[in-house]
Amino acid sequence: MSSAALPSRPTPRPSVMAIEAYVPGKAHAGGGGRVYKLSANENPLGASPKALEAFRAAGGHLELYPDGSAVALRAAIGATYGLDPSRIVCGTGSDELIAVLAHVYAGPGDEVLYSQHGFLLYRVAALAAGATPIVAPEKGYVTDVDAILAAVTERTRIVFLANPNNPTGTYIPFDEVKRLQRGLPGNVLLVLDAAYAEYVRRNDYESGIELVATCPNVVMLRTFSKIYGLAALRVGWMYAPAEVVEAVNRIRGVFNVNAPALAAAAAAIADTAHVEASVAHNAKWLQWLDDELTALGLTVLPSVGNFLLVLFPQTPGHTAAEADAFLSARGLILRRMDGYGIPQALRLTVGTEEANRLVVAALAEFLGKSHGA
Repeated sequence: MSSAALPSRPTPRPSVMAIEAYVPGKAHAGGGGRVYKLSANENPLGASPKALEAFRAAGGHLELYPDGSAVALRAAIGATYGLDPSRIVCGTGSDELIAVLAHVYAGPGDEVLYSQHGFLLYRVAALAAGATPIVAPEKGYVTDVDAILAAVTERTRIVFLANPNNPTGTYIPFDEVKRLQRGLPGNVLLVLDAAYAEYVRRNDYESGIELVATCPNVVMLRTFSKIYGLAALRVGWMYAPAEVVEAVNRIRGVFNVNAPALAAAAAAIADTAHVEASVAHNAKWLQWLDDELTALGLTVLPSVGNFLLVLFPQTPGHTAAEADAFLSARGLILRRMDGYGIPQALRLTVGTEEANRLVVAALAEFLGKSHGA
């Protein structure tokens, strides 16, 4: 090739440039008053005191590399769930593991499949790996197993299933998850993203441990960012077949989880009292918010996570965008859903009692309705 035909500068792959960068929820609002951040599904109770203590202790040895194999944390996870630690991989949040799995199992010419309102990073991971993202339609904001199976082709390599799903808060029963697995070709990896599993209190729900234990093509992802309140430290983990673990360990970062994060996560998962308190707080206020917002005439999707998807009328003066501006001016930050194709919705994280009452009162004012919260 002649030099005249070469680009004048390094050129990214087209699939990378097709990515719309992930935009996190707002963390700040205009004005100088107090801000209540209800946009990122963070734990309003914060991290476990035991996790904070472990974090501070590990911070005294920042000159040392972390344990690249996360032995202590994998042992703590294994003890909590009765899992073989050799089948666990820890990552910089479950986000890193999503990306690594896409790079390991998909590439140019392959397809990565997920549901219509699934986590935005599935599309990013697929495109970054050079694969083609494929979206299966949902029914009433709930994953449709039949639609996913109908979208599978000979090029499908990964199916990502967020269960419960973010941002809708909906879930599918374990029998449906098993039906999905049975319907997939053996060479398709089913990735069960169970970031919110600890919050679910439904008899027909399972996070996926059983399927991973019995199926060679299933992986389960979990995170310490939600119920454990360690979002700032970015710690996630996966439970997977031995062959998947071996492949992922070949390309993940050598020291991908920092030492204070490893220590804090191991302490957090052992503090069952803090987890139980977080579950109880969420169960109480999730239902309260659902009842109060429904009473205001808003449509609220049934959620099993620590957040609610609230649908607004599309009439001028009452839209989600106008509600967001109204709330932000009062220091109440929710998550816009335009990027998920749901511009008529805001996602509301369950917050402290104070924040929950304030947001309901503010929405009542916005809608011009009385409220006695």
